[in-house]
Amino acid sequence: MTTQVGKSMRLKRVIDPAGVSVICALDHGMTSPTFLEPLADIETRAAETVAGGANVIMMSKGMIRLAEPAFSPTTSLALLLSASANPEGGQPEVVQIAEVEEALRLGADAVVLFTALGGGSEPGMIRILAAVGRECAALGMPMIAEAEFPTTYASVEALKEQYGFEYLRRNVRLCAELGADIVKTNWPGDEDSFARLVEATSGVPVVLAGGSRLEDRELLTRMERAMAAGGIGCSVGRNIFMHRAPRAITRALSRVIRERWAAEKAYSELQESLGGEGS
Repeated sequence: MTTQVGKSMRLKRVIDPAGVSVICALDHGMTSPTFLEPLADIETRAAETVAGGANVIMMSKGMIRLAEPAFSPTTSLALLLSASANPEGGQPEVVQIAEVEEALRLGADAVVLFTALGGGSEPGMIRILAAVGRECAALGMPMIAEAEFPTTYASVEALKEQYGFEYLRRNVRLCAELGADIVKTNWPGDEDSFARLVEATSGVPVVLAGGSRLEDRELLTRMERAMAAGGIGCSVGRNIFMHRAPRAITRALSRVIRERWAAEKAYSELQESLGGEGS
């Protein structure tokens, strides 16, 4: 079918010839409880990540109008379809704010939907996920499902303590069941647990979320371990655009993910580029 060809063509750009995906999330203006200052200059942030080696940028329909000049001919747009209502709460409600058809008009290679389970909003969330999955199948658009803890603005360690590993495992499986082509999820705490999340998707590719701000060495080490456990890449936002050298940290992530450098080697190169200073 033509739609299957379209999805295959788009996935070739989202998952690059090396079989990996280095995604930068610049969509936090629709999810963060407070405005994150580096996003004020969205075109510069996009240009920095493209120069650093990101092949996919997650963004809203409003911001792509401004950032499009920073995209290279091979940079993929992953359009965020959701925003967080009441994000200052412990469990924001996910609201769909864009359609798959809009993503097609904007030249996107994928759409992104944040998936938060639990609470009274869960039935509606599942209906939204299923409907977007159907649209993507009908229109030939890859779907990236963010199978994460309900809020991403707390430490992964605290969220894991609150919700547990099984929350993530159920979420990644549900997203795979409802048509996700790539599943993004949180770091569950160790390599073996991440491997179990990869296993739970039954072959649907998994990328690791960057989460809240980390030390550079810890970020790169988690990515190295996620790749060893079967992941195909990363989706990192704050740990790139809030870094004092977004291009350099994106390059370090690309080294670990695309070139399979050891995290320590990529960290050493990053330190040299930063003049020996940390993040």
